[in-house]
Amino acid sequence: MKKIKGLRCKECGHESPAIAKHVCEFCFGPLEVAYDYDAIRAEISKEKIASRPHNLWRYWELLPVETRDVLSLNEGFTPFWKSRNLGKLLGLKNLYIKNDAVNPTFSFKDRVVSVALTRSRELGFDVVACASTGNLAGSVAAYGAVGRFKTFVFIPADLELGKIVGAGVFDPIIVGIRGNYDEVNRLCAEIADLFRWAFVNVNIRPYYSEGSKTLGFEVAEQLGWRAPDHVVVPVASGSLLTKIHKGLREFHQLGLIPECHTRISAAQAFGCAPVVTAIKEKSDIIKPVVPKTIAKSIAIGNPADGYYASQTVLSTGGVGEWATDEEIIEGIRLLARCEGVFTETAGGTTVAVLKKLVESGKISADEVVVAYITGNGFKTQESVQDRISKPYTIEARLSEFRALYENLVQTKRVENVGSLEMKLSV
Repeated sequence: MKKIKGLRCKECGHESPAIAKHVCEFCFGPLEVAYDYDAIRAEISKEKIASRPHNLWRYWELLPVETRDVLSLNEGFTPFWKSRNLGKLLGLKNLYIKNDAVNPTFSFKDRVVSVALTRSRELGFDVVACASTGNLAGSVAAYGAVGRFKTFVFIPADLELGKIVGAGVFDPIIVGIRGNYDEVNRLCAEIADLFRWAFVNVNIRPYYSEGSKTLGFEVAEQLGWRAPDHVVVPVASGSLLTKIHKGLREFHQLGLIPECHTRISAAQAFGCAPVVTAIKEKSDIIKPVVPKTIAKSIAIGNPADGYYASQTVLSTGGVGEWATDEEIIEGIRLLARCEGVFTETAGGTTVAVLKKLVESGKISADEVVVAYITGNGFKTQESVQDRISKPYTIEARLSEFRALYENLVQTKRVENVGSLEMKLSV
């Protein structure tokens, strides 16, 4: 099956071969993969998809590789459930959580990296690299190790320790840059011009970004082959948001789901919100900012797909909203208390923005709403370590626990329990 037609410029429409290339040589616009949808339509079906393993490669026909010998760690098809606790608290009857924090390296980046490194191998590369705010570093390091690539990851030098460890354990070459992600990314673009390496988010970006579509595919399938009414997506480069929308549109185009009218809303941290600012101002211009937020995984001040993300939000009737660092921390704690999910700061941003949109009337009680949780909180423990329950330390004596329990009851930290109350009073 020949499904890839080539690369097409998102601005001028010029087509070029499907090689390692991300910028149009005519207008310098970004390139994306062009598919033969007629060929795909003849091959794909709900029944065929449903019969396959529960990972993202069940959607093989819609991913930009020619081989069936894919590089996979069983990423994708992550948990999806109707939220009763958080939904009830927010007044939403049909709130769903899509938890991508349980992928092999504990973030949604495993989706894009599985696709990018499979394509890199097809194109003959033996060295892979990336610029990362943390999650991508861990994913490229893990998949690079399994694929037997030589792996370089470039990160801001002040990255959270959990993310450095999460990449370093796979034994890549890690290069810390004194600067923010945008400076790291600029350096990587220069390196990519000099070395014949597969930089997943530079010269391999058209293929890499397609992996995010599977978050649209899966939600539609897990909802019973229909699109949601509204989704809330954390925004860094903007690619994830645009590709979720593209995934839903492709499913409709191929007749796999009914007509799609999903509203796409963007969530960013107040300290790094160039896309949300453009949405609020209804502007075509994404003004770069210097990030200043605890949400480092989405702290991209000059987002590559910012314009396309803002236009997607506006064209679908969605909303752009930001959350302060304090609101992000509360979002992390709220999701943990209600749904038993410990998310990192990007997920805290999603939950905080979801809450604000409900309170402002931007999301109605009856809408089918999906909140995307994209990373695991154990990678960013520093953000909440001063805001969590701490242990009470006592000696191993019942009298000490009695004293502690009575103090907890008096301070209303816990409610008294009948049977225990009787025993304590003896």
